[in-house]
Amino acid sequence: MLLHIPEVLTPEELAHCRTVLHAADWRDGKVTAGQQSAKAKHNLQLPLDHPQHRELADLVLRALGRNPLFNSAVVPRRVVPPLFNRYDAGMSFGAHVDNAVRPIPGTGGMRIRTDVSSTLFLSDPEEYDGGELCIYDESGVREIKLPAGDMIVYDTTVLHSVAPVTRGSRWASFFWTQSMIREDSQRRLLFELDRAIIDLRTRLPDDDPAVLKLVNCYHNLMRQWCEM
Repeated sequence: MLLHIPEVLTPEELAHCRTVLHAADWRDGKVTAGQQSAKAKHNLQLPLDHPQHRELADLVLRALGRNPLFNSAVVPRRVVPPLFNRYDAGMSFGAHVDNAVRPIPGTGGMRIRTDVSSTLFLSDPEEYDGGELCIYDESGVREIKLPAGDMIVYDTTVLHSVAPVTRGSRWASFFWTQSMIREDSQRRLLFELDRAIIDLRTRLPDDDPAVLKLVNCYHNLMRQWCEM
């Protein structure tokens, strides 16, 4: 899965995030990296104990909750509270794989399996040079640089990196999700089916037999594949 979700944040939410982050006391980003990826990580991060970290994380979580595209594609079970990072000129994050299991801060030891990764861009592309999120998959390298407020969602299993920033500053929120659908091929199938149902409902009434059959198929597959 590699999905671009536009306008996750409203203009007002985006402006508030940027105002808070502009005044923030950023720290070394290695604090949340694994032993291996810490060697490749050169960026800054909003500390978890920052007074407004919880506020911004909750703002992003609310935005995810109301976003039908995210919920359809990811089928989230648990989401690690969003983190916030910053790459100034000369900073980068070399190729790495995210940890398969991560703790959820403030839960007394609860952990999640990381199925899906998300990067929510908080800086517009013209504000910095470089800083592309690079996804390495069977088709090669995909370089991603989205408008502020837009988000990219991808399978956590893939190798990825952040290219060196050569001008300006790149801000983003990033987080991991454990899906109710563990297998990525099953998630893709359900997502395609859900999109087809939504498209069909624009042309047929909800009680049309074709619509009802597809909806029934979708929910029966969910019953087979969901982990609760």
